[in-house]
Amino acid sequence: MSGSSSATDMKKVVQQLRLEAGLHHVKVSQAPADLKQFCLQNAQHDPLLTGVSSCTNPCRPQVCSFLSSNEFLGFSQITFNYPMSIEKKN
Repeated sequence: MSGSSSATDMKKVVQQLRLEAGLHHVKVSQAPADLKQFCLQNAQHDPLLTGVSSCTNPCRPQVCSFLSSNEFLGFSQITFNYPMSIEKKN
């Protein structure tokens, strides 16, 4: 039984080696130059370099407003900004 298990394992190893032999390999000395070129070509699309407009930013602070239904608190409008802070608007 261990012989068939060993043969199966060897077939898997051979299959993996064949797969890896067909891959395109890049020299270690060439990889940084390729990476730099890629970064320079795509810099205009990188939001970390170009910034994100406030209307499309998914991480902008969320605002929730309660209008005059909260007049019992003495405010005409309460705005909650997250993280939690309260602004009083009269």
